[in-house]
Amino acid sequence: MSENRLIRVGITQGDINGIGSEVIIKVLSDQRMCELCVPVVYGSSKAFMFYRKGLPEGESFSFQIIGSAKEARPKRINLVETGTGDVRIDPGVATAEGGAEAVKALHMAADDLARGDIDVVVTGPINKENVQAAGFGFTGHTEFFADRFGGVPLMVMCSERMKVGLVTIHVPIASVSSYMSHDLILRRLEQLRNMLVSDFRIVEPRIAVLGLNPHAGDGGLIGSEEVEIIKPAVEEAVQNGILAFGPFSADGFFAAGGHAKYDAVLAMYHDQGLIPFKSLSQGGINFTASLQIVRTSPDHGVAYDIAGKGVADPASMRDAIYAAIDIYRNRQWYAQISANPLRRYERERGADISVRDLKLPEEEQDN
Repeated sequence: MSENRLIRVGITQGDINGIGSEVIIKVLSDQRMCELCVPVVYGSSKAFMFYRKGLPEGESFSFQIIGSAKEARPKRINLVETGTGDVRIDPGVATAEGGAEAVKALHMAADDLARGDIDVVVTGPINKENVQAAGFGFTGHTEFFADRFGGVPLMVMCSERMKVGLVTIHVPIASVSSYMSHDLILRRLEQLRNMLVSDFRIVEPRIAVLGLNPHAGDGGLIGSEEVEIIKPAVEEAVQNGILAFGPFSADGFFAAGGHAKYDAVLAMYHDQGLIPFKSLSQGGINFTASLQIVRTSPDHGVAYDIAGKGVADPASMRDAIYAAIDIYRNRQWYAQISANPLRRYERERGADISVRDLKLPEEEQDN
């Protein structure tokens, strides 16, 4: 792929009664965004016209309605109409209609992503309850994209300060322990390492692993998961060439700034990872890793309490767009450098040879 081609970024509106439309408008009202990518927004034109009234004086947001992502053009904001003209906009209120509009936009964007009409997708926040009435059938975006595109997803929260992956994702606390296994933790460590290498260009990442119980189990006194499941999985990961460390007690790890010493942290469950991430990162994004497609989102929800008031912070949505573009290009770069790797020479089989002993193919020796 040419480094000069603008990435086609699909952006779903999320719940029309939340802050999704507002933060999208605020981000895309900066004309420089159209120099960075080709925005393709999936949503209700009525909703976007409603929320753009909240822009500060002197700022503007205009868009061109297109029939499909194939018609998207650079240097402008393209909007694929997903709503109906009589859709009701009721900021701050969870409605069945708001959920249905979010689901429709999401399905249309996923279809275009599958066809290659957009390169990446950035999802606006949804209400996980009212989308069920529209037949969504998933506990979140992560599970939706895994079902749509196949594969085992890894939910990762990313910021400049830290990256936190989750062993279990949207699982009730009472069920976390039963979901955990040696193989699952080992798989998560492999996924996290591969993501750091291919999507973030980290050559040999260091990964910290958290325990499940208080004080990481205190050697089995407060739970046995660390001794029986987590530590053996970490040890096997190390044997497989992954620089994994732990398990660490979650409270002391973050309180002492341990996250700054590693390239990523693997948490056992949702809140164990997300609470310190959101508290310490001061912003960030959600990335659905380990799938063939690139999907990111802001790290916040629908925020009904401030919807329609014009005070929503667009920083996370902006960062989600930046991250989607960077990850897409990093994957392209990694695919190129991995396409024709150097041949495995005797050194990899344990022989003591020097670089001067390596023989190049005949066609390369003359160059």
